[in-house]
Amino acid sequence: MSAAYATFGLAPAMRAGGVLADGGYQVHRDFVDFIVDGRPLLFQLSDLDAVSPLASDIPPAIFTAQVRSLLLETDAPLPDGRYVVYGCPECEDLACGAVTAVIQSDGEDFIWRDFAWQTDEHADLELNGYHGIGPFRFHGTEYRQALASLLDGAAPLVPRRRVLLIGARVALLAKLAAALRTIGIGADITRDAQGVLAEELRGYGAVVFGHAITEGERAAVRRSFEDAGVEVAYVDGLAPILPLLVAQTEHALDRSPPEQRRLTRLVAADSEAVVEVTSPCRVRLTAYRLDRLHRAHTHELFDGILEPARHRIALDAKAVKGESFVVARTSGSVLVEAMGHGNTGTRTARAAR
Repeated sequence: MSAAYATFGLAPAMRAGGVLADGGYQVHRDFVDFIVDGRPLLFQLSDLDAVSPLASDIPPAIFTAQVRSLLLETDAPLPDGRYVVYGCPECEDLACGAVTAVIQSDGEDFIWRDFAWQTDEHADLELNGYHGIGPFRFHGTEYRQALASLLDGAAPLVPRRRVLLIGARVALLAKLAAALRTIGIGADITRDAQGVLAEELRGYGAVVFGHAITEGERAAVRRSFEDAGVEVAYVDGLAPILPLLVAQTEHALDRSPPEQRRLTRLVAADSEAVVEVTSPCRVRLTAYRLDRLHRAHTHELFDGILEPARHRIALDAKAVKGESFVVARTSGSVLVEAMGHGNTGTRTARAAR
């Protein structure tokens, strides 16, 4: 079968969870994405909110079965030799829609072809086919080694999804922990990390510090993790605003390679945001503001599809006045910036263009 050779690889990816402006929640999902010719395959399928079947939160037996299925060691789950490549991040129901493809062997090679959007047992290639994507021919050795590495533990692709919350405002931390758990991120609360066993510290991917924690206390926490040989991301909470803190935590947990992200830059200054994306995707900008009475306000600033480029987006000056913060979100990543005001912020925004 004629098909151009392509490279095949795997990389950690994330479906960003969050507390949305309307009060709803979006579930956090970690998964392993397919890297074709050095670029996530998901990015070639328009702006799709989906995850691969190689998700880190499914039972090990199911994960193993998914890998062996992609290796063609079991029968195809759908008619006509079709396999689910990306599915709904909220459930596994085909009725929600999934990207499927025919996966077959050709000698030592593996071929992925006839990509389609599918909502029932049979795919309509004429109506719902992804024309212009594939077919891809992968060298068998490279393909097998990449997938087999998920089974033998050679590929450290599953991130740590627990977060340690350290602060003095127990009520706020409890609300933050509850929100994180709701979207699928484990969270524990403490005042310090002294005396915590090394094996427990190894389960955390990030530490979130509250405002009341001193620099000395932060340094002590860092030493505890360093002594345990654990590398984690540290988050300084910007403000006591729950969706903002969740967004900061999501950003800290993102372990996808920077060169394989859709949303790569956010600068917010003087009623303007500079956003950079690497592939067509939906971008949402939300502002969180504290007024003089320390009451939180939320404003939706922008929601639209952006093409690969660096974009300047004008913001509502009233929504970002005073102590305010901007969150940029795509389906796969989140960036957070404090709003800059004055000449310094202007220079920052111009430098990003």
